[in-house]
Amino acid sequence: MNISRAKLALIIGLTGVLLLVAILMSPILLSSMPSFLSNGGVPEECTQTGTRAEEVSDSGAADIPADYLELYQKHGKKIGVQWTILAAVGKRETDHGRSNLPGVKTGTNYAGAAGPMQFLISTWGGKAQIPVDSRFNGYASDGDGDGIGDVYNPADAILGAARMLKRNGAPENVRQALFVYNRAWWYVDQVEEIARKYAKSGAVEVPPQAQEECDLPLVEAAPSEVVAKILEYALAQRGKPYLWGGTGPDAYDCSGVIYAAYRAAGLSIPRTTFLQWPFGVKVLAGQEQPGDLVFFNAGPGTSADNPGHVGLVVSKGKMLEARCRLCGPIKVTSYQARDKIVGFTRPLQHPDVLDQLKKLQNAL
Repeated sequence: MNISRAKLALIIGLTGVLLLVAILMSPILLSSMPSFLSNGGVPEECTQTGTRAEEVSDSGAADIPADYLELYQKHGKKIGVQWTILAAVGKRETDHGRSNLPGVKTGTNYAGAAGPMQFLISTWGGKAQIPVDSRFNGYASDGDGDGIGDVYNPADAILGAARMLKRNGAPENVRQALFVYNRAWWYVDQVEEIARKYAKSGAVEVPPQAQEECDLPLVEAAPSEVVAKILEYALAQRGKPYLWGGTGPDAYDCSGVIYAAYRAAGLSIPRTTFLQWPFGVKVLAGQEQPGDLVFFNAGPGTSADNPGHVGLVVSKGKMLEARCRLCGPIKVTSYQARDKIVGFTRPLQHPDVLDQLKKLQNAL
């Protein structure tokens, strides 16, 4: 009897020791666990959505005026473009507003450009100073909260430049965005060289794009087989050009690629952004999931309740979009840092789509 009790005590003791070791070791095991296991099967690089906060180099801190550096970093973060690129544009154009050439502080230069970021007055909004609530005010921006977009005000001009770069492909396609800013590839090369010197890392950081190795985890993580089919088709369209009114198979516009992706899964939804917005069931921000749509107040004739641009959510924070003719090919980008998001919808919850799903299920 005493031996049995001794054995029992030994077993209990060993069990306690093993349990204690497991408790102590579990944080270590979790911290050393491969990222693809701790992230729902999706590699970490496939879920990142933005660039890291780049530190300024010693030479950059010495060259960029403190007030300009603050504005470059502030508005770059707000809009979602690399502050180093903004700063490099400011350096290349006017030496951060220090140039005394015509058009920097007053008037325009020989080409009609004005201000520290050298906007064409027509691109800015038609006037050097313009209320930012004007309906068609180009890139005129209010960076200091006074209600006026002043092309000579560094706060306003830098914010406007950030918006223009973002509109034309940054932060993912920086070279394309810079080419639209000033249509010369030598200019693009010069700005990128300056940006690299301003960055402590010596590089122009860009967000990771969803590569082919990321496709399978994205599809596998889809909430249903139908969504997996939608994503599989949509992701296969990356690299194809934007075409207004396009529904494939060679080119698409923003709503066209989504329309085609749903059609590939056997479902019919409205063709245009203006009709897709009221069609789907509204989803609260933060509750969106793959297969949902994200809408933006962007494009002519649009407003906060009449969005003109749409993307397909492929994972939390990331969407597939066909943005514009000059924005580069169809690609996966981040929507978290984008401004003018109107909201999210779930077409799969519309009664018509639910009926279509039932018919597909019955046909199996």
